[in-house]
Amino acid sequence: MSRVTMGFPKLRVRWLWRSLASRLALLTIVFLAVPVLIYDQFQRADVTTQTLLLQSAQRQGDLIARALEPDLSRANRAALPHLGSVLGRFADENTRLKLLVRPRTMSGSEAFFYVGAAPSVPTDDLNAERRQLLEQGVLDRLGASCAGNAPLALRLPRSSGGMEILTSVTPVNTEFGCWALVTSHTAGGYLESSLGRPYWSTPVVQAAALIYVGMAALVMAVLLGVWRNLHRFRDLARDIVSGGIGGDGGQGAFAARNTVPELSGVAEDFDRLVDTLRESARSLRRAAEDNAHAFKTPIAVIRQSVEPLRRSLSGGDHRSQRALTMIEKSVDKLDGLVSFSRRMDEAAADLIAPPRRRVDLSDLVERMAGGYTSLLAERQLHMRSRIESGVVVRASEDILETVIENLVENAVSFSPQEGTVSVRLTSNGGWAELVVEDEGPGVDPANLPRIFERYFSQREPGRGMPEDESVQNQAEATHFGIGLWIVRRNIEAFGGKVRAENRPTGGFRMTVALPQA
Repeated sequence: MSRVTMGFPKLRVRWLWRSLASRLALLTIVFLAVPVLIYDQFQRADVTTQTLLLQSAQRQGDLIARALEPDLSRANRAALPHLGSVLGRFADENTRLKLLVRPRTMSGSEAFFYVGAAPSVPTDDLNAERRQLLEQGVLDRLGASCAGNAPLALRLPRSSGGMEILTSVTPVNTEFGCWALVTSHTAGGYLESSLGRPYWSTPVVQAAALIYVGMAALVMAVLLGVWRNLHRFRDLARDIVSGGIGGDGGQGAFAARNTVPELSGVAEDFDRLVDTLRESARSLRRAAEDNAHAFKTPIAVIRQSVEPLRRSLSGGDHRSQRALTMIEKSVDKLDGLVSFSRRMDEAAADLIAPPRRRVDLSDLVERMAGGYTSLLAERQLHMRSRIESGVVVRASEDILETVIENLVENAVSFSPQEGTVSVRLTSNGGWAELVVEDEGPGVDPANLPRIFERYFSQREPGRGMPEDESVQNQAEATHFGIGLWIVRRNIEAFGGKVRAENRPTGGFRMTVALPQA
């Protein structure tokens, strides 16, 4: 018991791993988790890169400021217009310099104004840059001491087009006032980095995200395509089962519903399998009918030929009369065997291709229960029925008639005189439950698991139809142990269940459950 209990979780885990839905869910989790982890690692690396870039820009600004310090120390109001040419010695196509000054006679961050730029910058751009420095509090942080190199990462658009990154503001304190050297860059290495903007907005990250999303979408599209195709196959299989494989095949074909070229061979094999099953079912039914007709004809001839012989031998020797009696009994048994063989073949065909359509089970049970009036009267039995209306199932009416007939006749054959056969049909949680009970001797508990086996029969000698019944009834009186086997196999073919049990108060109970339509 413990081995089964311990093995069940392993089997369930193995089943979940093999499930396409589980793998699709796991792949979705991976596709969501991987970019988060990679983005976090790359962002950390980018922070380190930004730090190095800003330190490099800060040192560059500091070196340029130290080189400018002698010129700035000698500067006065008359020299201010010429400082732009001085800055030009240190600027290049990627590095831009702007110089602000706050004379000693003035105070506050608002007192800073531009006195030079290399290369030259439009006044509107300078004003926009000054506003950014004021809003960021950079000029305020210089303070009265005019000290402290301030690393920056401000992206500013230019009226001429493009972007410019302010990387540092280096102060130089002289007798004239506080100078602020603003260093900015337009180099590709700076602009392509994430300085001054979120890491996710960089072109590299956006390009990688697009490629990743495209790859994930392609993989998910492939899996979803297979998933949807398998669902189409499942729906078609259910349609075929609902309509019956033995039908006309109008439910469609697997190949017609397939949308994945690689599954074309599988779809065609499924179609061939369904066609083979349909043809097998039709062949079995035709063979059953043809064989029964072929055997019944000579049996009828033998039976008709025996009757004149019996009349001609009336009053003759007992050996001849006995021989004729044995012939008649053998013919009756042979007739029963032919009927049995036909029922077996038809049952096999029904198992291969059970036709399904909506059947009003309430109406069918009520009609069949009423048809046993004469038989019950002959056997001195009573019937009690309770049939709930509106119970509908998907099955074959002919097969259900055979099932009900076998259940009721089984109960009748075991019921004692003045006994009661009970037939009850109810709806229970989406299932239609048909219960047939009798007041007979029941079944030996040791044989309960075997009563649905083929060829198994547990009957007392002499129990069955009376000896003086018609030939047809005599044939039916021959029990070959297939009635309950047919019941179980047909009910299970329709997705139902059948259960047998002895009643606590005596007698036997058969319960058939079918899913409601």
